[in-house]
Amino acid sequence: MRTGGSQRYSGAIADKNPPGRRHDEPWAYFITFACYGDRLHGDDRGSVDRLHNSYGGRLLEADSRRVRVETKLMWDTGAALDREARVLVLRTMREVCVHQQWTLYAIHARRTHVHAVVCANVAPEEVMRKLKAYSSRALNERFGFRKKRWTRHGSTRRLWSPAQVDATVDYVVRRQGEPMAVYEDCDRWADVLR
Repeated sequence: MRTGGSQRYSGAIADKNPPGRRHDEPWAYFITFACYGDRLHGDDRGSVDRLHNSYGGRLLEADSRRVRVETKLMWDTGAALDREARVLVLRTMREVCVHQQWTLYAIHARRTHVHAVVCANVAPEEVMRKLKAYSSRALNERFGFRKKRWTRHGSTRRLWSPAQVDATVDYVVRRQGEPMAVYEDCDRWADVLR
């Protein structure tokens, strides 16, 4: 499922400000979280843990022993998203953004993780918490209860310019491999340009 197209205005609005946005606030947040059990600490694809979680910091080294230990400690099996689940997550996250009056620029629900670019009047951790909670509820109602759907936290990056927003939307929508459940707001700068 894919909606939207591509239209960039960031060059034209570099000195403008969206309605209600202060100059010291980020333009948007880049939220990423993974399905429970997808990438355990020590995985050879790289991961971070609570003690090694700084922006730009190194990923943990591959450690098969740690992966085995963490696999034994899991509360449930992994929670990958099939096509129907991805579409449900996409729809639910769009509804949450409308209900919270957040501006949604892009979402890409993939088999093992979700990316979203959102402008909100709350901290990015709160945005991620609500997106995960409402998506979990919708998935539980549709597919049956699971204790854990998502990893404990995720990534909450601030985007400080329209160019960063456009580049991140491009990454989320077009640079993830085969599109799965995707949404892009093609008119994301229309309010600012008025």
